[in-house]
Amino acid sequence: MTLRRFQQVDVFASGPLNGNPLAVVHGAEGLTDAQMAAFANWTNLSETTFLLPPTDPGADYRVRIFTPERELPFAGHPTLGSCRAWLSAGGQPRTPGRVVQECGVGLVPVRIDGEDLAFAAPPLLKDGPLEPQVTAQIARGLGIPEGAIRAGRWIDNGPGWCAVLLESPERVLSLTPDFGALGDLELGVAALYPPGGASQLEVRAFCPSLSVPEDPVTGSLNAGLALWLIGEGILPPRYVASQGAAVGRAGRITVSAEADGTWIGGRAAIVLEGTAALD
Repeated sequence: MTLRRFQQVDVFASGPLNGNPLAVVHGAEGLTDAQMAAFANWTNLSETTFLLPPTDPGADYRVRIFTPERELPFAGHPTLGSCRAWLSAGGQPRTPGRVVQECGVGLVPVRIDGEDLAFAAPPLLKDGPLEPQVTAQIARGLGIPEGAIRAGRWIDNGPGWCAVLLESPERVLSLTPDFGALGDLELGVAALYPPGGASQLEVRAFCPSLSVPEDPVTGSLNAGLALWLIGEGILPPRYVASQGAAVGRAGRITVSAEADGTWIGGRAAIVLEGTAALD
């Protein structure tokens, strides 16, 4: 039996144990796809990642990302959590202050700023307005009239996200989705806070087809939302998003659109360490 280093990381947390947990397996060479998928299903977290040597010379490490249901080419909180785990295990980036992660969508830069990490939002794989039938399906799944949806868009950067904007954070937080009606949609729901508060956006993420009915705090969704909402002038180039209140968390995501990309950041702290017996 081979024991592999294992860590659990709390990502996008505003305080102890109120972010999104990520399971990370180090030294995953030799594991089969089936073994990775089985372990991710067993941890039953929204994602589990496996760290591997890079195959691209421009990368510092390679990661594979699994939900309990399937592998993803990219996800946000696994990017920051995997980076924190890699650094804590002694990883030394080629460029001081910046790590380059290799994953299914290619190379993703991660910026190091003390305890905070931020990844550069990858390009959208699917962009554009929602089809009328998709908007209707979302309204049915959320139990709201179609007129309550102020705007909607495809913002898929790997997991399959579409998103809608509602009229108030209170409406977002009051939702009780019908996951059967949502079907295989990976849906983000957001609303703007009034100016002057600590947070400018309230976000929820529903992804039942990934065996994650509601994800506590979601980097990939917030990356897609940032490209959409900043791009259309709905939000300023820098803002803070809140996510997780509906499931007892208090996630905080910082967004900063700069000349070298749109950066999605937050805290990532190691909570558990040990070994995992996987083969």
